[in-house]
Amino acid sequence: MTQNIPVHSLRDGAARAILATDLDVKTALAQDVARRWHARRISLRSPLDTMPTDRPGRPERPELVPPTQVTRRSLHSRRGRIALLHAIAHIELNAIDLALDIVARFASAPMPQSFFDGWMQVAFEEAKHFNLVRGRLRALEADYGDMPAHDGLWQAAHDTRNDLVARLAVVPLILEARGLDVTPSLLAKMREADDHESAVVLEIIYEDEKKHVAIGAKWFRFLCAREGKDAAQTFRLLVRANFRGGLKPPFNDLARAAAGLTPTFYRALSSQNMS
Repeated sequence: MTQNIPVHSLRDGAARAILATDLDVKTALAQDVARRWHARRISLRSPLDTMPTDRPGRPERPELVPPTQVTRRSLHSRRGRIALLHAIAHIELNAIDLALDIVARFASAPMPQSFFDGWMQVAFEEAKHFNLVRGRLRALEADYGDMPAHDGLWQAAHDTRNDLVARLAVVPLILEARGLDVTPSLLAKMREADDHESAVVLEIIYEDEKKHVAIGAKWFRFLCAREGKDAAQTFRLLVRANFRGGLKPPFNDLARAAAGLTPTFYRALSSQNMS
């Protein structure tokens, strides 16, 4: 599927995958570019590169609406589980583009090669997640695009497009960390509803997301240390400047801590502690 798409470098391949409107092409290209990069078959940058875009490529559907208009239903009904899986598919699609955007947009930043290794691992796994969830939707006689979705995740990336430290604070350490908080209860509800196939998909996503938050925390701490800043204090300042509203408890403190995100980072930012 991606054989006819020329890729000049990692930055070029990441940018082309972001721009792809066909989601089969997007996921296949993201994974193909990750494989080529990890095998050191492509360079980081080239003068011929496609450059990062302000908007990712998207199919005509789903319709994008404000978050308040997104469907919410009980997981005890088939329709409710489809609505949840659709929302997760949308999150995973955005996560593919967010991981690729960190690579493409900051390819000229003075960062170690292992920084790009980590984010291409994330992009590869987010593409895997999207395809798993979409496969589950299709098994339930639905598909991605059948329901409205919202654009808040990409907007968070757009708002931090000029600041790598802020991007790391908002995307892996807020948005992805939120997945660590909510997924265990969703897993339990899927099992209660005897939808064990969907639970297996959520379990895979949950285990991978722990690694993704850890990658974000590692590089956030790296940049803070390089600049002589306290990581937890810097995180709180960046969140207040770049993220609307407080962080929603309850927090999965154990999973967050295992990923390097200790309570000193986020407790003071809880919506219960912010006016």
